[in-house]
Amino acid sequence: MLNRILFALCAVFALTFPAIAQEATTTENEVTAPAQAVSVEPVARDEEIAKRIVEIMRSTGWYKFSRVEVKDGIVFLDGRTSSADNKAWARDLASKTQDVVAVVNRIQVVQETNWSFAPALSEIKSLGSRIITSLPLILLAIVILPFTWWLSSLAAKGLRRWLLSGIASPFLRDIVARFIALPIFLLGLFVVLQVAGLTQIAVSVVGGAGVLGIVMGFAFRDIAENFLASLLLSIRRPFRAGEYIEVTGMGGTVLSMNTRSTVLLSSEGNHIQIPNAAIFKNTIVNYSASANRRNTLEVGIGYDVSVARAQDIILKVIAGHEAVLSEPAPMILVDSLGSSTVNINAYFWVDAHAYSMLKVKSALLRLVKKALTEEGISMPDDAREVIFPQGVPVLQLGGKAEERAQAIASQEFADSAKQATKLGESNAASSAAEGDLGNEQDELTEITADAATDGDETDLLSEKG
Repeated sequence: MLNRILFALCAVFALTFPAIAQEATTTENEVTAPAQAVSVEPVARDEEIAKRIVEIMRSTGWYKFSRVEVKDGIVFLDGRTSSADNKAWARDLASKTQDVVAVVNRIQVVQETNWSFAPALSEIKSLGSRIITSLPLILLAIVILPFTWWLSSLAAKGLRRWLLSGIASPFLRDIVARFIALPIFLLGLFVVLQVAGLTQIAVSVVGGAGVLGIVMGFAFRDIAENFLASLLLSIRRPFRAGEYIEVTGMGGTVLSMNTRSTVLLSSEGNHIQIPNAAIFKNTIVNYSASANRRNTLEVGIGYDVSVARAQDIILKVIAGHEAVLSEPAPMILVDSLGSSTVNINAYFWVDAHAYSMLKVKSALLRLVKKALTEEGISMPDDAREVIFPQGVPVLQLGGKAEERAQAIASQEFADSAKQATKLGESNAASSAAEGDLGNEQDELTEITADAATDGDETDLLSEKG
């Protein structure tokens, strides 16, 4: 009796903590537990219990290699089946058999491959039936969705024209208008999905779209980055079309900006496309933001010349030029003492919108050189070392001979000044070679305007929108 109780406790422990948990699957046959206890005899023996359970299990056809062993009322089930429900059914069968104390279910669930196309055909038929049933809802969606799309586009157009006219950038104005009008289309989409009873499907689609958006964001990160940079540049507007800027080491006149890049026109007439993300991240030097720009001339005079006198001459020439602004006034300052010259820097301001910096500097250098030469101001070359292999003969002069040599040197210097005057250099603000002192960037932009941007791209710097 004690052994029988111990066996019963072991069986209950084995049922409470099964060794292997199998996943339940569906079968075509309905699986149910016996409705009532199975009677064998008033006092059933172990062999009779095992025989009765085996016969019932074999008659179902659900089990392979089935074997039942009974010891002191404890049933041990072995074999294989294709469903976890069948395994549970065998356990219930044994537990409800007469005089069974406990059941140890060791039946293994082995999934079998089903090559039948019947389930697929059944699903196709079911899908066709659902489509036929949903035809009225599909027609409703065909009507509502285009209407809400047209209504949102109309609202966006009205917002751009009436409420958002204060936004200078047409690109930014368009994005804000579409963002405000988007709820109209989303409302129509929600109505269609709600009527169709596809709210849960819509949630799944939105979730899948979110994951797809993350994947696409990583794949097209550069494109998205340039698009956002173009949006921020449209808001901040650090430059406009026609202005001369320098960014990432490249300089040129701004022709246009699209959602990917900004097009510059270099001084050589080349088109430079710079990604908007690179422009937004780097330092932008806008030379045209302010009309007045400062430039510098470098002049070297001899040590034997009065520096103050040379400064006055240079100041008179620069201040008298028509392209140089009087305010801020020009500055003539000594920069350094060179090997053979005193180096003077002349600082002056020019209206860069009206005049070309290159042409004005060329004209001033020409006029300064002419004025210094006429006033006898020497501008020697850099000192050089000259080697005489045979030595240099030294002639000592004294008295009248020395005075005569000095007179000859003075006469030669005067003759050189007169010769410079005879070269034909005029005092005009610009020479024929320099031409008009106007800004050449405008002319260059007009010449290359036919190839400024791609025809399919919208210029985000345009004031029209």
